[in-house]
Amino acid sequence: MATEFKLPDLGENIESAEIVNVLVSEGDTVEKEQGIIEIETDKATIEVPSSVEGKITKMLVKAGDNVKVGATIMVVEEGGKVGEKKAEAKAEAKKPEEKGKEEKPEAKIEKKEEQKKEKVEKKESKPSGKNEIVEVKLPDLGENIESADVLNVLISKGDAIEKDQGILEIETDKATIEVPSNISGKVIEVLIKAGDKAKVGQVILKVETGDVEVELEKPASTKDDVKEKAEEKKETKTEDTKQKGERSAVHPMELDEQPPISRGAAPAAPSVRRISREIGVDINKVPGTGPNGRISMDDVKAYSKKLHESRSEGVGIGIKAQALPDFSKFGKIEKADMTNIRKKTAEHLSYAWATIPHVTQFDKADITNLEKTRKELSKVMEKEGTKLTVTGILVKVLIEALKKFPQFNSSIDMEKKEIIYKKYFNIGIAVDTEHGLIVPVIKNADQKSFTEISVEMNALAEKARNKKIGLEDMQGGSMTVTNLGGIGGTYFTPIVNTPEVAILGVSRGAYEPVWNGHGVFEPRLMLPLSLSYDHRIIDGADALRFLKFVVEALEQPIKLLM
Repeated sequence: MATEFKLPDLGENIESAEIVNVLVSEGDTVEKEQGIIEIETDKATIEVPSSVEGKITKMLVKAGDNVKVGATIMVVEEGGKVGEKKAEAKAEAKKPEEKGKEEKPEAKIEKKEEQKKEKVEKKESKPSGKNEIVEVKLPDLGENIESADVLNVLISKGDAIEKDQGILEIETDKATIEVPSNISGKVIEVLIKAGDKAKVGQVILKVETGDVEVELEKPASTKDDVKEKAEEKKETKTEDTKQKGERSAVHPMELDEQPPISRGAAPAAPSVRRISREIGVDINKVPGTGPNGRISMDDVKAYSKKLHESRSEGVGIGIKAQALPDFSKFGKIEKADMTNIRKKTAEHLSYAWATIPHVTQFDKADITNLEKTRKELSKVMEKEGTKLTVTGILVKVLIEALKKFPQFNSSIDMEKKEIIYKKYFNIGIAVDTEHGLIVPVIKNADQKSFTEISVEMNALAEKARNKKIGLEDMQGGSMTVTNLGGIGGTYFTPIVNTPEVAILGVSRGAYEPVWNGHGVFEPRLMLPLSLSYDHRIIDGADALRFLKFVVEALEQPIKLLM
């Protein structure tokens, strides 16, 4: 099989390199990791190793050429001499074995009988699902949550439990959650107690299932395992093709199938170098634990984990945390542990502030007429057990604004250099609780009435304050509203709730003298608005247009119907 070998990714935003020397010629046989060309980048002179082996049928570059990343360097016939020799060697080794493998008819009959017997034994030894002891583990909690504090254990040894019955109450970084059982049976052992810190996958209790059939989930393969299996399958298929001596048309090797290049070529397999590149790890900095310092997949994973842990200890990206002084020298102090919610909020906002170039735009909306209408409608809605608030009205206004300005309903993937535009309208509402700031999300708000939005908003806020809100209630937001008007203030600069790209802050409305254009100042109820946005995708002019649209919609709601 003929394969195009291309100039691999050179890293550090290098797009091309000058060829200093070509180390092979047409007709030569090359092996994997053998140097084929020497190139000079703006950083250093590097020897590029081959990621394929076989006979060179075409050499497409020469010394002095300036070659771009991804350009074809040479064409290699992988079924050449190297492949032929391997195939011949395997064929020779296989011949004497095949001679002794001819089975007599009697042996074939005995073999079939043994296979039938094994099938029967396997069938009889299959678990029946009766009186089985099953370990119940803490399930996946989502959003990269690896552990949780156990607040309360709701069952005891000897209790009979049903499927979906709550068995313990835990507190994660986001909220308090009741964990249900996934099986029915009798509790024979409880392996956890209130106050413990439980990890995802940890056994929390053992249950005798009785006659209940239990279906255990197979552990999900990791991304690395899937890739390794795919590579093994690909290599096996290639080797089989070589043995058969089949030839096919030229197949261009994808750029990401080739190893990254570093000074002296790091001692690692192409698959290991590719994974290292994909997860953003510099392969040259990874300490190898294999023979002669060879770098394995586990070495890359361990280095990546250590790198992320060291980054999370700082207060932001590229910012080193400074040690605090001993405050007790200046007077009495009191220390208190941060709650999980407070810790997560601090980490999340530090990350958002460090990674998003924030800009905040301010304006005021005249809501004198809107306030009269709101009070009238609120009386009607009170009969249905709810009331209309300014925040509820803003949810509807923001939906129309997001439809008109879709860049505000998006997220940025800087690694892939992509903008993800969302076609749904989920509005987050920041809720102030005694445990910290929580942002539940009203899903599909564009499909709900004022009454439905108000009812759902009140229900989510109540759940948040009682620490009963679920993780799914705080995911998938398009944009967030944070209203501090009930407390006071004029303006503030809210921090964008990443991965969203904008947040609207609302302060307390107040009566101000406003010139009516007819020689008189009139008292008007003015509502201060603060729009913070991600300047990577939203320009100042667009932010001003967005906020102007919100102001006009509040001042003249009839425009939303036009």
